[in-house]
Amino acid sequence: MKSAEKLYGLLGHPVGHSLSPVMQNDQFAEQGLPSFYHAFNVPPEHLKDAVQGLKALDISGFNVTVPHKIEVMEYLDEIDEEARIIGAVNTVVKQKDKWVGYNTDGRGYVESLLSKTGDTLKESNVLVIGAGGAARAVVTALSFQGVRHLTITNRTYSKAETLREQVPQNSNITVLTTEEAEKENPTFDIIINTTSIGMSPDTDKTPWRTDNMKPNCLCSDLIYNPLKTKWLKEAERHGADTLNGVGMFVGQGAFAFYTWTGVWPDLQRMNDVVMQHLGGK
Repeated sequence: MKSAEKLYGLLGHPVGHSLSPVMQNDQFAEQGLPSFYHAFNVPPEHLKDAVQGLKALDISGFNVTVPHKIEVMEYLDEIDEEARIIGAVNTVVKQKDKWVGYNTDGRGYVESLLSKTGDTLKESNVLVIGAGGAARAVVTALSFQGVRHLTITNRTYSKAETLREQVPQNSNITVLTTEEAEKENPTFDIIINTTSIGMSPDTDKTPWRTDNMKPNCLCSDLIYNPLKTKWLKEAERHGADTLNGVGMFVGQGAFAFYTWTGVWPDLQRMNDVVMQHLGGK
């Protein structure tokens, strides 16, 4: 008997630039699943009506992107612990008659980071630049994963301190001012930029100094437009290894796919599809 077709989607504003539909629809086809993924452009004032409409359509699950990741939590039946700590939802799945919200951003990022570090991640001294939504996801996931030490720095110190306090497992998390963190730069094994500094169209800006980094430091930028930011290029010139944001985007999509279907997708194929559309190799 043929399986019933299922519909999945993305709620955001705007969503025309999103690569999630091409990535997820390719994976549904690759896995032989009779499912379809569609992006819905939903202005903030229509979010509640949009969620109710998806319920009426009996959609099987959906992603949520800016600017809806926080407000959508009001319209769900349950929130996963990690999403609750992060304070945002990016993946919703229908479980029986309930809508359950998850956040796969942090786990997606850690998956991409592990592809570079392997088991050495647990022994790493990590610096996270920024204290916004992306930083919350990364810091929460890294605390669950376990690292030797984690430092958060942000232009507004109080926001970084608030982030530290929100993470349950925070005994190995330190908050430093920008000046303090720069002095510690030679001690960090991994430096992660979670801010939008360096993103197109402002590609001439950099979020952090690279001249006094630890040899063989890994510099990771959550940005993938451009594929290699000015900061990553400078880091490479100073001998650092680098990681852009494509892996996080693919990883969060992979965890969303698994949450919906129970099938772990082909990560390499997902990555190849995204890189092809971004014009990379």
